[in-house]
Amino acid sequence: MTRLTGSALRLTVFVGENDTWHHRPLYSEIVHRAHAAGLAGASVFRGVEGFGASSRIHTLRLLSLSEDLPVAVVIVDSEERVRAFLPQLDELVTEGLVILDDCEVIRYVGRGDKQDEADAKGKKSL
Repeated sequence: MTRLTGSALRLTVFVGENDTWHHRPLYSEIVHRAHAAGLAGASVFRGVEGFGASSRIHTLRLLSLSEDLPVAVVIVDSEERVRAFLPQLDELVTEGLVILDDCEVIRYVGRGDKQDEADAKGKKSL
């Protein structure tokens, strides 16, 4: 597992829920490529309403139900690793928005790591 603390770079990709790459959801392709690239993690968030460059509003409200809601794929890792991943997005994202933000990782612990941390500190586990 990747260890990540301190300064990092957050990559956010905004696309439509119905955007695809070779008949697969685009957001899923981005997540799987990030995983294959060994990035620290990726999450997909579905928006309830939004608009982009087309200025068309997509919403979850019943009277104007949209089938193409906005989604955001968020990836956080070291600047070097995130920037190395950007060429893959050039290939994948033909419509959408890609942004980078500096961020600071305070805590990054997986489910199995909690026990590892306790053992490393000399605590006994049951």
